[in-house]
Amino acid sequence: MEFRENEAIYLQIAAYVGENIMLGKWPLNEKIPSVRELAMDLQVNPNTVVRAYEFLQNKEVILNKRGIGFFIAADAEEKIKGYSKERFLGNELPEFFRTIFLLNISMKEIEERFERFKSEHYQS
Repeated sequence: MEFRENEAIYLQIAAYVGENIMLGKWPLNEKIPSVRELAMDLQVNPNTVVRAYEFLQNKEVILNKRGIGFFIAADAEEKIKGYSKERFLGNELPEFFRTIFLLNISMKEIEERFERFKSEHYQS
């Protein structure tokens, strides 16, 4: 995983977990990788994964079953979409608008490229 410098690593890890849940790679109500497993997979300090998991617990996306591990909440997808949408609309979308304005990119071109992106990456 390549980390961006403009955002805390634990938030990027939380977004990675959320993306895996929303894409159905990690099913609802199922166990997720342990702190150590995910830290090894992403090559980060386990304390950073702990922080990401605490963030996700506070958002009620994952649950800690003592002695067993972390599990995805039944309504995790709704919760992820809620906080991710807020974050995107508040932080990323204004920057996107600024860029398309400065580069004089039409909404028609954005729509065409978005449709192409969806068909290439997310439709079977």
